[in-house]
Amino acid sequence: MKKIIFTEEFCQPENLYPFTLTRQMQDIRVGILTIREKWEMLLGLPSFDKKEDDYKDNHRSIGLEEAAKNGVCLMVHGNVLPTANLIKAIRNLENGEFITTKSGNGIAYRFSKDEVIDKHKIRVGRAIIFKEEVHTINYPWDIFQQNDWAIRQDFALLKRNRKSQPIAKTNKVVAPTQIFLEKGATVEHCIINASTGPVYIGKNAEMLEGCTIRGPFAMGEKSCLKMGAKVYGATTVGPFCVAGGEIKNSVLFGYSNKAHDGYLGDAVIGEWCNLGAGTTNSNIKNNASEVRIWTPKGEISVGMKCGVLMGDYSQTAINTSINTGSVIGVGCNVFGTGLTPKYIPNFSWGTEGVKRYELKKAFQNINDWKKLKGMSLSDSEKDILKYIFDKF
Repeated sequence: MKKIIFTEEFCQPENLYPFTLTRQMQDIRVGILTIREKWEMLLGLPSFDKKEDDYKDNHRSIGLEEAAKNGVCLMVHGNVLPTANLIKAIRNLENGEFITTKSGNGIAYRFSKDEVIDKHKIRVGRAIIFKEEVHTINYPWDIFQQNDWAIRQDFALLKRNRKSQPIAKTNKVVAPTQIFLEKGATVEHCIINASTGPVYIGKNAEMLEGCTIRGPFAMGEKSCLKMGAKVYGATTVGPFCVAGGEIKNSVLFGYSNKAHDGYLGDAVIGEWCNLGAGTTNSNIKNNASEVRIWTPKGEISVGMKCGVLMGDYSQTAINTSINTGSVIGVGCNVFGTGLTPKYIPNFSWGTEGVKRYELKKAFQNINDWKKLKGMSLSDSEKDILKYIFDKF
């Protein structure tokens, strides 16, 4: 049986902190789908993760020898966004061949058990140069900067050979052929302009009365957009989220809440986050100069606009004012007066003379948030969070 094997090797996942502290690169959401979901749909194959013998190994992790024992494997770098032509090139690979960019970076490999040297190495032969642009997610801001392109790609994939559910006549719509409603989606008395980009509403998602949407825009399964929300493209509200207020060019991965008034722009919010009522981020400096962002290797310029990059399991208090280009780590409880610091470390408690969350208390609070959506904190999540607490 053929299968996809994702690898983070040579992709520098540390450049995508805080999001790759708690997940593999391929489980980042950009557009409508995660990177993993895109590859699985386009290739029609199940996927696994290359076992790295680290704290993120899980039930999907597999060694190369085991993976190739019963069939051919397609090993793909976890930060590469697939396109139809890239998929075509991969389908044409023979065992031992690999695809490389014009600059010489390998991105996809085909191998069988005959090419496996040891648990971390495969023998490669002929290189196939892919001459088109290759879209990759290398830094957190790439997620919102490429979200417009990614929503359009995913929309075409999900809509192919399928019909949308009817759009209720109570809505005011522009370019209705660019709007797709999955089964169970509820949209009434809203304004949707899809002339600027497609609009996708997921299964059993609900858009309450008075919402104003300008595409490209995507809502995941069972998400809710609250009354009067104003959303500009390119924005993704992932599955099981609640969103409201004003949102622009932002991605909420899933299971997170920005339910009240306040502005979120040019931002990425991880899973299981909650933005308190009135929380607002700045996305441009008041002198209109370039925005520089914290990374583990030092600050990097990201251009004119960047809001907040918030890791999983973090929350803000009501009326929190988030500084331009802020990075908030995993498991933070953000509160305090004035603008937040531009970098808030993992498991911070407050923002003034920042203290550390007690791990036991963090587990309890995270579990309480998960209960609100009918879920609970798993042992594997606790193991990952404890490792981050101890090591990062």
